[in-house]
Amino acid sequence: MAKHSVIEPTTDLRRSPAAHLAEAMARASVAGARAVALREIALATAVSLRAVPGSAGHQALAAATGVGLPAGVGEVAGSIEGTAVLWLGPDEFMAFNAAGEELTQPLDSALGQAPGQVIDLSANRAVLELRGAAASLVLRKSCPADLHPRAFAVNQAITTTVANVPILLWRTAENSWYVMPRASFTEHVVHWMIDAMAEFASDPVI
Repeated sequence: MAKHSVIEPTTDLRRSPAAHLAEAMARASVAGARAVALREIALATAVSLRAVPGSAGHQALAAATGVGLPAGVGEVAGSIEGTAVLWLGPDEFMAFNAAGEELTQPLDSALGQAPGQVIDLSANRAVLELRGAAASLVLRKSCPADLHPRAFAVNQAITTTVANVPILLWRTAENSWYVMPRASFTEHVVHWMIDAMAEFASDPVI
């Protein structure tokens, strides 16, 4: 009797949009008084939520996120340490978890048959973290948004552009930003930021 080969179960084959750029980002990162570093937050969870404020669906989703739903432009409910929800429009939000925790199923179950939307968009965007004392200076070379702390506080997020590419920009700490372009624009944005970081590269990171 002929022997049949056994195919071992595959492991997780997901690949993040900037995985092939990790070494280049690490080389471009610098230390010193004007430090700046770039890396990818790989395989984070992002879920699109739609629900009209005041509706049963909105109330159900607000409760299910554990942090509520933000009410206005730039607002973020929750924080980077756990689940956060970013305001994208009057009835549109993005639930986000940097650790990749499952959010879609519990949110979909909470919405039930109420009018609204829960869609997993984790593969839709790259999540790039730009941090360090010079991070804002790098962004200002191309981003038209006012990045001054008085105008753009910690734990706020807006839609803007970098290198002529639409992005979500989230200030996660005083000197730390999440830059989130569509996955197909990842390489362009990464290479632009690496080039913009070059002037600060006096003290390479060891």
